Amino acid sequence: MPGILAAGFFRAIQVALLPVGAAGYVAAVPRLLNYSRRAGVSATVFASLYTRYMQHRLGTRPDEPAARLMAVMPNVSQEGFRLETAPTLIGHLLTGFVPRIYRYPYQGQAPMRHQATARTSYYDAALQRHLAEVDQLVILGAGFDTRSFRVSPQDRMRCFEIDLPRTQAHKLAMLEKAGLSARLATYVSADFETEDWMNKIVAAGFDPGRRALFLWEGVTMYLDRDSVGATLRRIAGTAPGSVVAFDYFASETIASRSPYMRFARAAARFVGEPLTFGIDNTPPGQEERGRLCSVRRASP
Repeated sequence: MPGILAAGFFRAIQVALLPVGAAGYVAAVPRLLNYSRRAGVSATVFASLYTRYMQHRLGTRPDEPAARLMAVMPNVSQEGFRLETAPTLIGHLLTGFVPRIYRYPYQGQAPMRHQATARTSYYDAALQRHLAEVDQLVILGAGFDTRSFRVSPQDRMRCFEIDLPRTQAHKLAMLEKAGLSARLATYVSADFETEDWMNKIVAAGFDPGRRALFLWEGVTMYLDRDSVGATLRRIAGTAPGSVVAFDYFASETIASRSPYMRFARAAARFVGEPLTFGIDNTPPGQEERGRLCSVRRASP
């Protein structure tokens, strides 16, 4: 189906099924937030998993482990999830069209609601760019990251994942429930704000004298300023040639009064993960970004 025609039919199907999707959203989101608040398992890590599941289903980024994890998550209302995703998946099935949010990169700046997809593309590109240069991959605040499944044995890459104890224990339980291997990465639990995570991964086998790629996706905005700076300094003290790729919110984004950001702030506060850290992107605030980013950053 020609692109413009496909897009038109896709939007018409989405509008027709909007009540179904809205009902699914209402059923799914409260369960997710309440489970996270009760169990102490991060809810914010779900955004990336959800996005990667949808990209997998739409054929823009294959990720079978993400799809299998989504099917076993106790904080996911499977009925609500099916209803919530129905307008997009049925529209795609009938037209072949993929909405812009799930096919980044594209020309122009990605809006905030596309940021989970944009982040995923950025970090995938960083991994591919530096794969041949390093033999250690450290995923900071890993959540339900599945990149250890995307690194082939011939890459001879040793993977380390770091996250809060409850979130990491939950992930390991879900990997087992989904029938996925937990042997592709070394799992180290640590709190960036209260513990020396570098000492912990060194004790688990990380060699600071060998080059490594550090991926720090969707984490800095939930930390305090001192923890962000301390983490970057610890990375800067590793072997020459090591690389860090990370993202952050601008201060104006944190303070935005847009409906999207108001909801995001309220949901994050509800589950105990308030948005706290941002960097001023305007002069002279750019100087602070330069100080924080004095270690080499990866870019696609």
